[in-house]
Amino acid sequence: MSVAVVVVVLLFLLIVIPGIRIINQYERGVVLRLGKYSRTLQPGFRVIIPYLDRMLKVDIRTNPMDIPKQEVITKDNVTVNVDAVVYARVIDAQKAVLETTNYTYATSTFAQTALRDVTGNFDLDELLSKRDEISTQIKEIVDAQTDKWGIDIESVKLQNIELPSDMKRAMAKQAEAERERRAAIISAEGEKSAAAAVAEAAHLLAQTPGGINIRTLQTLEKISSDPSQKTVVLLPTDLTDRRTS
Repeated sequence: MSVAVVVVVLLFLLIVIPGIRIINQYERGVVLRLGKYSRTLQPGFRVIIPYLDRMLKVDIRTNPMDIPKQEVITKDNVTVNVDAVVYARVIDAQKAVLETTNYTYATSTFAQTALRDVTGNFDLDELLSKRDEISTQIKEIVDAQTDKWGIDIESVKLQNIELPSDMKRAMAKQAEAERERRAAIISAEGEKSAAAAVAEAAHLLAQTPGGINIRTLQTLEKISSDPSQKTVVLLPTDLTDRRTS
């Protein structure tokens, strides 16, 4: 009886315990039996056949992957450095294990190529103003390729667009000139409005008898507001009440 117990314990230690696997909620277990795909295990307590089965865990959470800085020549022949981040997630653990040796590295390198290809088709101004459109194009290209690897590209975001120092200075001068141009236009429009208002006022004064002279008196009053100062004013004849029968 003791021998049987020992045998059972040995079998338990050699077969059962090595075959016990714990799969986390955010993982999937791809089982290979004698090197051939067998099944995909869901999260929880699982048992495989030791020495015959081999289980590979695959993380199915969203994985942000940084795309290193890429030197890109834009459509208008400007050299810029662009980097981005790709948010990818495994949706088919079997394909992720069987179709590529390293799905994370494969996705990252393909995203680098797509980044250079897409950004090279845009002018510098478009590259700076159409980030969302460029990101969408990169996502579509990468997603189409990684679909056969069981990878879903959730989003692609352009991060930094680094310009050459001389280009930065040129753009700063351009922006300064544009601000000066707008200021000159605003000033000219203000002068135009003021001139129109003055012309309208002069027209009204000219149509009013004695209007010009009254305005002159008001101006003289502002010039000599001190009562101690004496100001000689010539009274115009058209201020008198001329009555004709």
